Amino acid sequence: MELRPAFRMNGFLALLVLLVVLVVGGALTSVVPALGVILLVVAVLLLTGLTTLGPNEAKVVQFFGRYVGSVGEAGFFWLVPLSNKRRISLRVRNFETQKLKVNDFEGNPVEIAAVVVYRVVDSFKAAFAVDDYEEYVQTQSEAAVRHLATTHPYDSDEPHRTSLRNGTEVAEELTAELRDRTALAGIEVTEARITHLAYAPEIAQAMLVRQQAAQVVAARSKIVEGAVGMVGMALERLTAEGMVELDEERRAAMVSNLLVVLCGDRSATPVVNAGTLYS
Repeated sequence: MELRPAFRMNGFLALLVLLVVLVVGGALTSVVPALGVILLVVAVLLLTGLTTLGPNEAKVVQFFGRYVGSVGEAGFFWLVPLSNKRRISLRVRNFETQKLKVNDFEGNPVEIAAVVVYRVVDSFKAAFAVDDYEEYVQTQSEAAVRHLATTHPYDSDEPHRTSLRNGTEVAEELTAELRDRTALAGIEVTEARITHLAYAPEIAQAMLVRQQAAQVVAARSKIVEGAVGMVGMALERLTAEGMVELDEERRAAMVSNLLVVLCGDRSATPVVNAGTLYS
C-alpha cells in the first residue's frame, strides 16, 4: 500500500451545509419528530469529519482501521466522518545522539556523538511502516554512528585513508547511511554531522603523548629534509665557485658540522679551530 490523497471537501462549505441540516432537523422535530431526530443525529455524525491542518502538517485518515488516504495541505477540510485522523508533523527536526563509547577501526576506545537533521516525507510510511518513527530515527542514528566509528580510525597518517577527524567525508558517509536506514519509515535525512569526538578518558593522556610524538617526528623529518638540501646547495656552490678545495674527509666534516647546526634544537656555539684536521 502506498501514500494516496484522502477524500476531502472545503470545511467552510461543509460546515454551512451541516448547520442548515441542523436547523432543518430542529424545526422538523416539532412537526415530524422521527425525521427531525434522524437529521440531527446524521448532522452530528457528519460534524466529526471537520478538521484543520497547519503548515507543514499531514493527517493520516483511517476509517474503522482501514487506511483511506492522507491530507498534506494546510487549511480547514471535511474528511470522512467517524474516521481516525492521526497528525504527522512534516517540519524539519534535529536529534542529537548521546555520547557513545565505541572502539574505532584500530581498537581504540573513543567517545562520539552526532546531530541528525531530518523530516517526514511520506506520512503513510511514518504512520504504519514503524511503531514510532521518532524512536526509529534515534535508534538508527546511534547504530549508524557506532558503525561509522568501527569502520574508521580516530586519526590516520595515510593520505588516502579517511579518519573520523575528516569532518566533510565522514558527514557525507553518515548522511548517506542514515538515508538508507530511514527510507523505510518515510524519513528524509537532510544532514548528519559529528558533534563530539574524543578518545575515552582512560587512554586520552596516552594518545595525547602519542600524537605529540608523531608531530615531533614529522617536524624533525621536515627539518632534516631541509637541512640536507641546504648542505647540498652549500657544497655545490663552494665547489662551483672554487672557494675551497675539499677532499672527502673535509667534505664529511663540513657536512657533519652543518647538519648539527641546522638540525639542532639549540643555538650553535662556534669553536675556532686554529689547527688542521690532520695535525
